[in-house]
Amino acid sequence: MKPHSAFRIIAITLVAALSVAFAAPVLAQDKHAPKAQAWAEKTLREWMKDPVVIEAVKAQNAKHAGLTQDKVDALDKQWRAETKASAKPLINEVMGNPLSAFLKKKEAEGKGLVTEIFVMDNKGLNVGQSDVTSDYWQGDEAKWQKTFSVGPAAVFVDKVDKDESTQKFQTQVSISIVDPAGGAVIGAVTVGLDVEMLMEM
Repeated sequence: MKPHSAFRIIAITLVAALSVAFAAPVLAQDKHAPKAQAWAEKTLREWMKDPVVIEAVKAQNAKHAGLTQDKVDALDKQWRAETKASAKPLINEVMGNPLSAFLKKKEAEGKGLVTEIFVMDNKGLNVGQSDVTSDYWQGDEAKWQKTFSVGPAAVFVDKVDKDESTQKFQTQVSISIVDPAGGAVIGAVTVGLDVEMLMEM
């Protein structure tokens, strides 16, 4: 066999192997989105109508009404630093509020399906969360931009990722939070979902 022929056979074999290896994740990416959206419409929207959610988001929107982008960036920097520090005043303030307690309860009720929940205000800053996030400001990310900035009916389902700590496949689904009193979008929420459990539903 000529050297170039052997190389061609090896190349074709590698392409075929890679195609098989990536087929399952691609299919999962295609199939998880409708289930995640259906779960968000049926369950998450109901959670986000609770008065503890609405009151907390509206209160933070009022508190942060005059916040400049420089201040937003400073708060985000503080949060990131606190995730590695012993003193965590900003993180403790958010994690200790009634909304975070509500979200922790909802995560526990999910019995493994829900891996995290965090609620954002009209600037993309965290209002409450079930677990400590790596950053405080989500306003520069699709989870906030494709929900709060789109409208009351917006749903955004992100791609499937593997959580290195748990070795499980997860996705995030985000929706807008709407004030029942007037129908205005006041914030957004993101929920992490275990993809295997989601697909079994």
